[in-house]
Amino acid sequence: MLLLISPDGVQEALDCAKSAEHLDIVDVKKPDEGSLGANFPWVIREIRDAVPADKPVSATVGDVPYKPGTVAQAALGAVVSGATYIKVGLYGCTTPEQGVEVMSAVVRAVKDHRPEALVVASGYADAHRIGCVNPLSVPDIAARSGADAAMLDTAVKDGTRLFDHVPPDVCAEFVRLAHAAGLLAALAGSVQQTDLGPLTRIGTDIVGVRGAVCAGGDRKAGRIQPRLVAAFRAEMDRQAREHAVGVPAGK
Repeated sequence: MLLLISPDGVQEALDCAKSAEHLDIVDVKKPDEGSLGANFPWVIREIRDAVPADKPVSATVGDVPYKPGTVAQAALGAVVSGATYIKVGLYGCTTPEQGVEVMSAVVRAVKDHRPEALVVASGYADAHRIGCVNPLSVPDIAARSGADAAMLDTAVKDGTRLFDHVPPDVCAEFVRLAHAAGLLAALAGSVQQTDLGPLTRIGTDIVGVRGAVCAGGDRKAGRIQPRLVAAFRAEMDRQAREHAVGVPAGK
C-alpha cells in the first residue's frame, strides 16, 4: 500500500521532503477550496521542485462541475505543471455517463501531453449528501474513460470519516471492482491509523491522508508534522507485515 500525503503549500512540502523515506506520493491540493480543491499551477511546480525527484507528485484539479472542457483544461494545467498523478473529483456529475464524459476528456488532455501520467477518477463516500454519482460506480467510470485509478474520498469535511459512509465491506467491493477492471484503488477521507488494518486487508493500493499527519489532527489549521508521517508509516508497515503472515494486528 502506497502512502499519499497532501501538503497545502511549499512549506508543508518541504516538511514532507524531510519525511520522504516514509511516504510514496506528494499530493498537491488546496484544502480551503474543498476536499479535492485545486492549488495553483505555480504551487505544483514549486512543490515538484521541493521534493525528491524520485517521489511522484499528484495534483487535484478540484471538486469539479459537469463541464468536460473546463475540467480537461484544468487537468492539462496540472500535468504541464509537473504532476504525475492527476486527480479529478466528480462532484458535479450526477450520472455515470456524465462521469465518463468528464473523465474521457481529462484522459485525452493528460495523455496527449504525457502518456505515462496517471489519471485518477475520484468519487465521494458521502455522495448521498451532495447528490453525485454512487461510490460503487466510480471504478466503472474510470475503466470506461481510460483512467488509471479509482478513488474514494469524503466531500464534506465535518469530522465524519470514510468508514462512516462506506463501511469496510463496501470499500472491499470498491477495491474488488477496481482491480477487476485493471485499476489502482485509492481510499481517503479522514483516514486514521486505526483504519489501516481493514484498508490493508481489503487490498487498498493507495491510502491518502492529511489530517492524520497534521498537528492536532486538523487538516486546515494544523501543519504536517514529519514525526506524525513517520508514525503513520510505521503503523502501515506493521499492518502489512502482520497481514502477510496472517496474524491479526494487535494480537
